[in-house]
Amino acid sequence: MKKKIEILAPAKDLIHGMAAINSGADAVYIGAPQFGARSNATNSIEDVAELVKYAHLFNAQVFVVINTILYDNELETCRKMIFELYDIGVDALIVQDMAIMEMDLPPIVLHASTQANNRDANKIKFLKDAGMKRVVLARELNLHQIKEISEASDVELEFFVTGALCVSFSGNCYMSVANGERSANRGSCAQNCRLPYNLIDGHGDTLIKNSHLLSIKDFDVSDQIPNLIEAGVISFKIEGRLKDIVYVKNNVSYLRQRLDAFLEQNGDKYQKASSGKCTYTFESSLDKSFNRGYTDYFVNERHQSIGSWESPKSKGQYIGKLIKTVGNSYEIENGHLLNNGDGLCFINENNEADGIYVNRAENGFVFPNVLKEIKDGTFIYRNNDAAFIKIVEREDSAVRKISTSLLLFENENGFELTATDEDGNVSSVTLVHPKETTKNNESIEENFKINLAKTGFTPYVADEISVVFSQNWFLPISKINEMRRTVFEQLSEIRLANYHREEHQLVKTSHPYPETKLDFMYNVANKLARKFYERHGVTEIEKAFELQWDPGKSRVMTTKYCIKYELEKCPKYHKDTMETKLKEPLVLKQGELEYKLKFNCKPCEMEIWEKDAEFEIEED
Repeated sequence: MKKKIEILAPAKDLIHGMAAINSGADAVYIGAPQFGARSNATNSIEDVAELVKYAHLFNAQVFVVINTILYDNELETCRKMIFELYDIGVDALIVQDMAIMEMDLPPIVLHASTQANNRDANKIKFLKDAGMKRVVLARELNLHQIKEISEASDVELEFFVTGALCVSFSGNCYMSVANGERSANRGSCAQNCRLPYNLIDGHGDTLIKNSHLLSIKDFDVSDQIPNLIEAGVISFKIEGRLKDIVYVKNNVSYLRQRLDAFLEQNGDKYQKASSGKCTYTFESSLDKSFNRGYTDYFVNERHQSIGSWESPKSKGQYIGKLIKTVGNSYEIENGHLLNNGDGLCFINENNEADGIYVNRAENGFVFPNVLKEIKDGTFIYRNNDAAFIKIVEREDSAVRKISTSLLLFENENGFELTATDEDGNVSSVTLVHPKETTKNNESIEENFKINLAKTGFTPYVADEISVVFSQNWFLPISKINEMRRTVFEQLSEIRLANYHREEHQLVKTSHPYPETKLDFMYNVANKLARKFYERHGVTEIEKAFELQWDPGKSRVMTTKYCIKYELEKCPKYHKDTMETKLKEPLVLKQGELEYKLKFNCKPCEMEIWEKDAEFEIEED
């Protein structure tokens, strides 16, 4: 049996979800009224129900995100909401809190969120055996590790392919809650990682001033799709439930075209996960969407700088160098690419991101809204492409149609029109009508075909139209149009009725969890999660950070990203080129905020601790 490969798109709301489907997504993930890890991307049950209906028409799926940690007083509300989501036809839930595995649930499929920090083959196998159908892998994994996980368990594997990166292992960032009681695990991340910091060494000397030292580039492993499929990934996830519609349509269409090219060459083993074919009025390009520059992170091991220290804002598309300032304009390399209304970005002499708007662009010269002093040779980026945005924002910029063949033929009492779609669904409509030949017995078959082909705003296209008459019968065009409308309306009802939603009834298990002691990073915040782990043999369970935070002394982040590596001072990778070692502990300082950095070289990780924490510095 061929393996289905899926593009999974973010949906901020119903409109974004429908746009993602129209652009070619095989599935979308969306927040419900509560408990999604983006507190400002919630949706009513009614809107989710609308999206489910629209997606299922194309055999696309809808996953609802319930990936915050839950408190005891929220458990029943969450359980009731899950029943509502099941009743409206949602395909799966993406969850972090193991309390959900302990609830009495309808037979709805569960996926383990990346917030559950899925990077260990044994723990992922445990989740599969406990009833998870799919696991959203940690973004820090490399191809070899993904393959290892795939071989250890036959659970479905989902992996991010484009979008922003959390600098921390997902689910293990407590920076936000430690600095203002806004918990990332509760959907309210304050993004402290995107702030500017000073880097101070163990002598008290400032090594770097006012740089975004924890801000990293955005993710793009679209060129690794064949390798990731080979490693076992079946779903490619686009990050961005807070991003705009242009970002969603651009990312989905870009990946759709890349994946379709792969599927065309490997159709013997793999197939598309949903129905319909897309057409676009724009040429998708990832650098035209919000981005901080791109990295493949650790998919191909650690091999490049991944920091985006100048700015956490969108860098966009590289245009060219500033040649010179001429009067009240700039001459820019490739300036002919620019349009009125574009936003330009550059790094100024203070090493800060700066920007201008293009009032007018002509003959390679740019007349900005404000003339700023920019050094000749400065790299100029476009982070707001006005013409591109205008095209993509149009509703008809991405259209998805299901292929059908139509057959118009005669029967005893009149005529019949049958529509058969690409998935084998059949819809028929009959018309009781007297049979009269045309004037002069001329064939008007072509006329019939022209009108049957007018599928308009329906989700269908008639790729093949046949008219089989024994004589040149006459039919009013109004009747032809009516039959066409009815046959397609019925076809939509038939497609929805024939849609197969996979179901899975959770059965409580007691197989041993790979650990017997859990620290705060397992985010156990309620009695049901505790009960779940205890039933699987865990004997010691520390409370979630949010319930026991020790001000000033806590570890607030664990990350694979490493500031020493970025500075080319890594004792493992830069041993031969490093002239001097850094005096530790290194400290990040931003106003009143102060953090100590701890480097764990064996697992190749960096920890961030609050200022009053004490720990031993590892010897190189």
